[in-house]
Amino acid sequence: MSELGIAERASEAEERVYLAPQWLLMWWRFRKHRVAVFSAIVLALFYTVALAAEFLATSDPGLPAAKRSLLPPQRVHFFDGWRPTLPYVYAFSGARDPVSFKMVYEVDKSEKIPLRLFARGFEYRFLRLIRTDRHLIGVGGDHRAEDVISFLGADEQGRDIWSRLMIATRLSLSLGLVGVILSMTIGIVLGGVSGYFGGIVDTAIQRLIEVLISIPGIPLWLTMAAALPQDWTVIQVYFAITIILSLIGWTGMARAVRGRFLALRTEDFVTAARLSGAGQIRTMFRHMLPSFYSHIIASATLAVPGMILAETSLSFLGLGMRPPAISYGVMLQQAQKIQTVALAPWVLVPAIPVIVVVLAFNFMGDGIRDAADPYGQ
Repeated sequence: MSELGIAERASEAEERVYLAPQWLLMWWRFRKHRVAVFSAIVLALFYTVALAAEFLATSDPGLPAAKRSLLPPQRVHFFDGWRPTLPYVYAFSGARDPVSFKMVYEVDKSEKIPLRLFARGFEYRFLRLIRTDRHLIGVGGDHRAEDVISFLGADEQGRDIWSRLMIATRLSLSLGLVGVILSMTIGIVLGGVSGYFGGIVDTAIQRLIEVLISIPGIPLWLTMAAALPQDWTVIQVYFAITIILSLIGWTGMARAVRGRFLALRTEDFVTAARLSGAGQIRTMFRHMLPSFYSHIIASATLAVPGMILAETSLSFLGLGMRPPAISYGVMLQQAQKIQTVALAPWVLVPAIPVIVVVLAFNFMGDGIRDAADPYGQ
């Protein structure tokens, strides 16, 4: 290729960058951050699980069964000797030890139970709209999945941990997302008002922020969560916990927005908006706020794991979501019993998705934060 052609291509590339909108520049930089892109894929998988939780569950997550109490995880087999075969599990039987009173389970290798795709199971509403009883994995024949499948074992009440984990993913991830949306909305509105108007309004809002920041977080969460009535439904507790976390988590965003508004309110484009007749609300949220959307998106991404950890901590302590609700924290409540953990370490499995989700959000947030400066090197 001639030097002229190379120069023309370079000029076209530069023009493409200068004419591209900000979101496209951010995407170009974000996709170069491989860890962030991989984290985004992981989070997309988690939220897909949240949408199709019942479809991925193998048994009713709230169905107790004494005969499966603390059942260990089952192994899925893909070979019959050395010959590949369709996946199957062995049947199991359990009996209580008369000396230790511990349930002892034995694998019955004489009975192979084949696994099936799109098998029938418990009934549910897919996406809360379509009534069905189809599940991704089930069993064939006269067996019931509730009686023979337990990929991750069962808890103390004999409830399938895999199925409960699918449902817990929906509740914990949605609570974190909704909580961040509410806290970001409060922070943006109050921070914007504080930075734009200044004066006594700014002083009042900043003193409120300082009071909230000075109160220790965990005792405040515990106090507010403990005040919830014991007879509230799962939905009521869900929204109450979301509002509690939102009312506490907006202060950081409010301060960041206030600082940006203080810096922007004397800029030429803000003055031009005022002279053209734009009202104060329009100037704030139509002209000033979009100039740092990238910072807000990055902050929101980094705030979601904090919300998820807060809900998990409260539920683990028995002051957040309560049974029959199923969240990561509710499932980890059994980990408070040292004896249960010693006998059945698989009850700690819900801690793994918490760690993975928090790390993925942090890595993706770092990638978005780096991409927020699209002209940076």
